[in-house]
Amino acid sequence: MPLEKSWIESANSPETDFPLNNLPLGVFTADGVPRCGVAIGDRILDATGLEEAGLLRLDDAPVLDIPFWNEVMELGPEAWAALRARLHELLREGAPEKDKVAPFLHPLEGAELHMPLAVAEFTDFYAGRHHATNVGTMFRGAENALPPNWLHIPIGYNGRASSVVVSGTDIRRPWGQLKGPNDNAPRFAPSARFDLELELGAIVGQNSDGPVTVTEADEMIFGYVLLNDWSARDIQAWEYQPLGPFQAKATATTISPWIVMRAALEPFRCATPPRDVALLPHLEEPGPMLYDIALEVDLTPEGGSPTTIARTNYREMYYSSAQQLAHHTTSGCPMNVGDLLGSGTISGPTKESRGSLLELSWGGKEPITLGDQTRSFLEDGDTITLRGAAQGAGYRIGFGPCTGKLIPALSDPYAR
Repeated sequence: MPLEKSWIESANSPETDFPLNNLPLGVFTADGVPRCGVAIGDRILDATGLEEAGLLRLDDAPVLDIPFWNEVMELGPEAWAALRARLHELLREGAPEKDKVAPFLHPLEGAELHMPLAVAEFTDFYAGRHHATNVGTMFRGAENALPPNWLHIPIGYNGRASSVVVSGTDIRRPWGQLKGPNDNAPRFAPSARFDLELELGAIVGQNSDGPVTVTEADEMIFGYVLLNDWSARDIQAWEYQPLGPFQAKATATTISPWIVMRAALEPFRCATPPRDVALLPHLEEPGPMLYDIALEVDLTPEGGSPTTIARTNYREMYYSSAQQLAHHTTSGCPMNVGDLLGSGTISGPTKESRGSLLELSWGGKEPITLGDQTRSFLEDGDTITLRGAAQGAGYRIGFGPCTGKLIPALSDPYAR
């Protein structure tokens, strides 16, 4: 698909994350009030204002009068398609209503951005083969790297929706129980092995009641965000057996502020990797369900310059978000509008493509270099920035940056 030209010149640049082909959805502050907006080039289009002015109507009643996109999700795929079609009509080159739309544009640079959705629930998966193999090799050896179930189901756990935050939010180093020299004698202290996880988040836009197929699951996905599932590896090492992560993953999960709708990614679909063993029929994919999205991670020390520490691609995943969502429903578990599914850490086959410091430093044994500094895990003042984009012919479908800065732990977490 070629670049779709807009009357907003900045949207026609091959360098922008937000051409007319993209039209990602977010929430921004205008005149002191959070409003629904659409990123286009170096501008934000006030979608709430368009609805109030009668230039954008998706339902008989207003659906953009609250600063989340959940009400639009509830309307279903036909309304999602109608939204994109109307935005394209208003913003395309030669649009007859250009003069009516222009007053609703705001500068993107310096804009205050907010959570683009009300997160109903959060589930994180462990569905990247390279990541699972690396972590398993570190702790169980190469021969037993993958648990017996890993090639048959996308492993996941239910996380905390309450600690999902938008890009730009500071992340405080957590306290927790850490294993001491004697496994039965932990200590309570700030995490010393705090880490990032490079992921893609899928946003569920429709409710379910009972199991759904992979095809149905794909149609339920409203869009995608970049996702950093911050992880306290030392807390996790003490708590994860027998039931898996708990407090190690509860500190925060950062998402990018723009939801890239599934329709914008359609030209970039690609297949999952070949299977070692056949999946059971209910998890088989009817067609390509991954996307060719180039991803990278920058680490910026306090007062320093950014270093790109990892480059990988979403196509490296073993299970797609549609498979993860379908698996989630097999027990009859209802899915809700606004549910967020983390893909699991996205790592590639090379050292430079590993999506976590745990892997990049091989558990701390091989620190990475940042100019005149090294890192095994994150230090106070470090800023992590995730970026991702699907590359088209003369344009890109980007997510914008997903950032978080690690700030020091409280001196006394129980001080009142």
